[in-house]
Amino acid sequence: MNSFNEIIDYLSNDQGRESLLGMLRGIEREALRIDDSGQLAKDGHPEKLGSALTHSRITTDYSESLLEFITPVNSNIDTLLDGLTQTHAYSVKNMNGQTLWPVSMPCYVGDEKDIPIARYGSSNNGKMKTLYRQGLTHRYGPLMQIIAGVHFNFSVSEKLWDALYEKSDKQLSRQDFISESYFGMIRNYRRLVWVLPYFFGSSPALCSSFIKEQPVDFDFKKTGKGTLYLPYATSLRMSDLGYTNKEQEQLDISYNSLPEYLAGVGEAIRMPSASFAKIGVKVGNEYRQLNSNVLQIENEFYSPIRAKRVAKSGEKPSEALARAGVEYIEVRALDVNPYSPIGIDASQVKFLDLFLLYCLLLSSDKTDVEGEAEIAANLKAVVLEGRKPDLTLSRKGQHVKLTEWLSDIFEPMSRLAVLLDGEGNQYQKALSQWQEAINDPSKTLSGRVLEDVVNQGIDHGVWVKQLAKQYHEYLSNYPLSANTLAEYEAEAQESLRVQQDIEAQPAVSFDEFLADYFADLAQSAVAVNQ
Repeated sequence: MNSFNEIIDYLSNDQGRESLLGMLRGIEREALRIDDSGQLAKDGHPEKLGSALTHSRITTDYSESLLEFITPVNSNIDTLLDGLTQTHAYSVKNMNGQTLWPVSMPCYVGDEKDIPIARYGSSNNGKMKTLYRQGLTHRYGPLMQIIAGVHFNFSVSEKLWDALYEKSDKQLSRQDFISESYFGMIRNYRRLVWVLPYFFGSSPALCSSFIKEQPVDFDFKKTGKGTLYLPYATSLRMSDLGYTNKEQEQLDISYNSLPEYLAGVGEAIRMPSASFAKIGVKVGNEYRQLNSNVLQIENEFYSPIRAKRVAKSGEKPSEALARAGVEYIEVRALDVNPYSPIGIDASQVKFLDLFLLYCLLLSSDKTDVEGEAEIAANLKAVVLEGRKPDLTLSRKGQHVKLTEWLSDIFEPMSRLAVLLDGEGNQYQKALSQWQEAINDPSKTLSGRVLEDVVNQGIDHGVWVKQLAKQYHEYLSNYPLSANTLAEYEAEAQESLRVQQDIEAQPAVSFDEFLADYFADLAQSAVAVNQ
């Protein structure tokens, strides 16, 4: 096993630097549509944005009101963010005056029943996507499903894999070496995932209407007309208030290898749930969920990182991974950055490049039960009190100050930044910006939010609406060339046509469609019972 410094030395030449710079990235940003009063928009997906089922860049997530903007894969950060900005601008110009909610935690929601579930048309595939979301409503409630985040897709170049494979012992095939290396990266990421909410968590405060009457264990402070906050919190989105799933805590999904991971996911989608069975699957003529297992489908597995491969038509995510190994990873631990009109900025992307390369090139031990408990405890500590002075975490069973651990991580990341920059300084500049927040937590995103909301005395809802108005004006006036505008309009029309074509095709009944989709689960259940 080569050390991080040995690998950096090995790559410290023109070819090595070029192989490292060949990173590919994609961004998925979620944002709620909001009406003039700051309430959740309840109308249908705007027709000028095309079909949420078939559009490649503009779709919806859980709710009809929760837009999701998807970038094409790109190797250039400026091109990536310019494209994301254009998608935002085109959408805002075609939303009938509605604005985008620029933070992760939802706006004021009156009756949860008013949250519209995303609709994808009359095709069996479209019905299944809507039913999956209906199941999420019954299982976890709709409020949890309208929390917005940013997903960051990342892969390294074939040239880098060539170089790393050449330096390996070659006991694995190249494909298996790549998958195992990505899983080593995933294990390191999971051990260090608390780093991301520390710097980029931006939901230390929320509107009290989100809590409603539910009992919470948090000792919230209150300010303004109903803003709740925790003084040292970084990301309430990643706390028990946000994307958590108690039912999934029983799952034992290992990241120690691709085969172990696939086996764990396979077991999870076949594991029955007594509590979800009480909901019912099909009651009378109405479906309530896809099935009553712990996971309806693989996408229901909540994880701050996923191993991914682009799937073929009709292929499930795990089938794609089993067929050809890991192609890229998806980072899912990012709050929406409220200080960017598109939810993320270039300094964050550069930091993520360095952080993920560090996780890839650092040797990675397998994880055991104690290691998993340590990962969970560290993440919870940083999510709820990451900016607390002298906060300590656990590193391999030893207490260590958060600031000390961060400094230890920044040292090798600085080596990477120098190598990537060559004659420039872009990566070093981005790293320096976030390094200032190690000893000055007020420079983290969550620190800035609390400064604006608590110290300035502005109610959270008022503050967010001010940002929403500011970004709406910026994006409404953002210049799109005639060619760019024509491309977006053409894709919107084409996506609607493709959906119509899908719906016009002869199809089996929805019951038959679901039975066929889950046939492998039914077969495995029969085999177990024999």
